[in-house]
Amino acid sequence: MAVLDTERDHAYPERTVYEVTDAGREAAREWLVDLLAVPKREFPQFPAALSHLLLSPEAIPDLLERRLAAVTASTAKLQAALTGQAEGGLHRAGLLELEYLHAVAVAEDRWLAVLIDDLRSGRLAWSPADFADPQ
Repeated sequence: MAVLDTERDHAYPERTVYEVTDAGREAAREWLVDLLAVPKREFPQFPAALSHLLLSPEAIPDLLERRLAAVTASTAKLQAALTGQAEGGLHRAGLLELEYLHAVAVAEDRWLAVLIDDLRSGRLAWSPADFADPQ
């Protein structure tokens, strides 16, 4: 950033107006390229919780059902927003963030449903001994 102008209005304090420099544009471009091209662990809390299942397998399905209900509601809201924005004439490029969030929510919804079914059916079970320190 570089100072473009300094303005003074008697009713307000002095105000500095900045402009983006070529170096700033290049830094922003590099940042955007990295964000778009390189996958990162953007949402690590839920996977971290899954890796520390200190609760019994019987307790987990009810908790995941609550999460599934929230994810399903979010998926429906995202779909409604996508439909509304598209019908309103917004170009698809302006909807990419919503499309991504919807796709991730749909995938989590499906995965949670399978996981809950596996837990309830007993296809996935464990005991505290499964996580004991193997000294």
